Amino acid sequence: MTPGMQRAARLTLIALAGASMAACSSHPKPMGPVATSSTPSQPGSGAYAAPSPAPVQQGQMSGQPSPGSERDFVINVGDRVYFDFDKFNVRDEGRPILDAQSAWLNRYPAVRVRIEGNCDELGTREYNFALGARRAASVKDYLIEHGVSGARIDTVSYGKEHPIDTSGGDEAAAHNRNAHTAITSGGA
Repeated sequence: MTPGMQRAARLTLIALAGASMAACSSHPKPMGPVATSSTPSQPGSGAYAAPSPAPVQQGQMSGQPSPGSERDFVINVGDRVYFDFDKFNVRDEGRPILDAQSAWLNRYPAVRVRIEGNCDELGTREYNFALGARRAASVKDYLIEHGVSGARIDTVSYGKEHPIDTSGGDEAAAHNRNAHTAITSGGA
C-alpha cells in the first residue's frame, strides 16, 4: 500500500469513527408528542415551519392521571367493591367507594359505565350468573340513589367466568366476589 493510500484509508477510518460517534450520541427526549407542519412557513420558500410541541395535559408530566380519564377513575376513586359469600347487598366498606364513584360520575356526566357482577367458583354456573346479576344490580341501584342517571349504567353478570384471582383458596374466592365498574365511553 502506498503512503497516499494509507493516508486515505486512515482518513476514511477517522471519518467513519466520527460519524459513528455522532450517530450514537444521545439526544434529549421531547417533552411530549411533536406536531409537524407540512405547510411551508412562507409561500414559495420551500422551508417548513419548526415543529411545535403538543400541549401537555394536566398530570401528564407528573404521572398523575388526567381528570375524567379511566385511569383517574381507577386510581383516585376505585372501580371495584366486594361482597360476602352468597350475598349481593353492598357491604359497609364498599359504600365509600360507591359514594366516590357516584360523585365522580356526577362530575363527568358524559361518562357511561358497565357494572360487571362476579362470583367465586363455588356453586353452579347458572346460580353464579344470577348472583352476579344481583350484585351488579345492587351497585347500579346504589349509584342511581346517589344521583347517577340509570341511562348511563349498563349491567352484566360474568358469574364465575372471569375470576380476577385464580390462585385458589378462601382469599382468592373473596377477591372474585365483586362488582367491577368499567368505563365504556365518555372518559377523557
